[in-house]
Amino acid sequence: MAVNRVPVLKRCRSLGLEPTYLGIDKKSNRQLKRSNRKVSEYGLQLREKQKAKFIYGVLEKPFHNYYVKADRMKGMTGANLMVMLESRLDNVVFRLGFARTRREARQIVDHKHVLVNGKCVNIPSYQIKAGDTIEIREKSKGSQRYKDILEVTGGRLIPEWLESDQENLKGVVKELPTREMIDVPVDEMLIVELYSK
Repeated sequence: MAVNRVPVLKRCRSLGLEPTYLGIDKKSNRQLKRSNRKVSEYGLQLREKQKAKFIYGVLEKPFHNYYVKADRMKGMTGANLMVMLESRLDNVVFRLGFARTRREARQIVDHKHVLVNGKCVNIPSYQIKAGDTIEIREKSKGSQRYKDILEVTGGRLIPEWLESDQENLKGVVKELPTREMIDVPVDEMLIVELYSK
């Protein structure tokens, strides 16, 4: 996979994002110095797309594929796109509080620590369905890593569309999220406008 080596806080600053959306507690005190240039309409649309890609850790080609799929589905394309991104396995592991950041969640999935409905899944982009059970495999449950993670994520709010059992490192997807349930600061309509040009 292509790796973006730009420091996370620098990237957050340039996109106007709070690092907390990525699960990072650090704050950046520096202000972004932009001369009083007016950002064009295209610039605004591009920034929204980059924000969504950066938050969910998706590269350009898979992101475009998500857009094409969302466009074919019934309903609003933008809302469909956000629901598809939110129901990725690595994002659900992060939302359940089994990882400190989305990047760590991706690594946990990659290293075959996650079971979906009792089967090992190591594809971070795996689409979760309503009723799926996600848990950390037995062998990994006792490791120090997960004790440390739960210390950090213990106070984190779990979205209402998920049910988490922190003691047993297990979670259930009650339903797929709607756009209103997704608290990501992205204006998906601008992304749709950008791709529909």
